[in-house]
Amino acid sequence: MDSTSADTSIDTGIEINDDVRRRLCLVLDVDDLVVARRLAQTLRPWFGVVKVGLELFSAEGPDSISAMVDLGFEVFADLKLHDIPTTVGKASHVLGSLGASYLTLHAFGGVDMMRAGVEGLAEGAERAGLPEPCALAVTILTSDSGAPAHILPKRVAAAVEAGCGGLVCAADDIHEARQYAPRLRIVTPGLRLPGSPSHDQARAATPRAAFDAGADLLVIGRAVTEAPDPVVAAADLIDSLTD
Repeated sequence: MDSTSADTSIDTGIEINDDVRRRLCLVLDVDDLVVARRLAQTLRPWFGVVKVGLELFSAEGPDSISAMVDLGFEVFADLKLHDIPTTVGKASHVLGSLGASYLTLHAFGGVDMMRAGVEGLAEGAERAGLPEPCALAVTILTSDSGAPAHILPKRVAAAVEAGCGGLVCAADDIHEARQYAPRLRIVTPGLRLPGSPSHDQARAATPRAAFDAGADLLVIGRAVTEAPDPVVAAADLIDSLTD
């Protein structure tokens, strides 16, 4: 499909630039798969990716990924794996076989650990006959406002050496991260619509700021899911990115 065309596969009467939709990830921070599925289906016209994090995965396990794949979403498994390389590699293999398109690995875990995750994720997907997924190195959490300046380049360098396909970083770090790893995909969480509370995100930014800075995937949660009307909030989000 031409990236400038509307996503006609979703019969809603809503015309949304498909390139924008593919760059938006809906956070499913709930502990019930029925609720998660309902939320994902309601907001499907605006989001091409959904995030399954620790809360939903802990409650529902692998079904939380498989269910979203079945709905036609790319799945961002935000599990932030951090363990010995063997354990991370085996867990990543399982997640790749389930259909996760993205998987987070803590860059703090080092090159060997991340490389095991990268390889396990790719092998799991290949054996299941699925497209190659993307392992993402988590650089600095968006709740961490006190990280020393040398941390970001060090963790980006480790991600590149490990063969990660992308980085997770705050909007304020995108420009610097691009200097060290221009080819890696950048995923940005901690985003809030103008006027929305920042909650526990010490380095929050607006989706438009992250979009303009060059983030490849914008991770959107409470600004939409906890809005009085999530559908209206999702529509406003699209408007803020396409004006």
